[in-house]
Amino acid sequence: MSDFEACAQNETIGDYTKQEAVDRQLLSMIASGDRLALRSLYARHNVLVYRFALRLIGDASKAEEVVSDVFFNVWRQAGRFEGRSRVSTWILAIARHKALSARHRRQEEGLESTLAEGVADPGDDPEQTLSRKDTSTLLRGRLAQLCPRHREIIDLVYYHEKSIEEAAEIIGVPLGTVKSRMFYARKRIHDSFSREHIQAL
Repeated sequence: MSDFEACAQNETIGDYTKQEAVDRQLLSMIASGDRLALRSLYARHNVLVYRFALRLIGDASKAEEVVSDVFFNVWRQAGRFEGRSRVSTWILAIARHKALSARHRRQEEGLESTLAEGVADPGDDPEQTLSRKDTSTLLRGRLAQLCPRHREIIDLVYYHEKSIEEAAEIIGVPLGTVKSRMFYARKRIHDSFSREHIQAL
């Protein structure tokens, strides 16, 4: 590793450490009843939670409700954080439970699941689709078409930059299961893009 690469890596690690230190300090303050600390933590992570929930549920209004539920839980359970994972990982684990519960309620109510943005119009031919949407948007469309178990793995690792180990902790499954789901999810997305001559992932 060159001196430049080592320096860049140290800066990245330093930024991560600072961010995590701030999150942990805020969580400690929240556990002591500090509402301003909760607002600060919310400002730092509400977008992350919303996007994660939206991809699991496919409903913007329900995803917003999940965000509220998650940070209400953070307020109540901050003192239970044991520090064995990143704060963001702990928050996403709460978000996953809330989002899956919300999705289950939607299914019971008989509502149809809606895909996340970026799904191409079936009436478009490939040329029209490609001219209308960029690769990133197409990728989000393919992500929405994966089964929920595969979609959440891709979402956590690629969009929320979680490690395979952290994804396993959030989902609550063995590491090998996460690796297997990742393999099949990437294969499905790659095969889909290959048919349109687009390289993805």
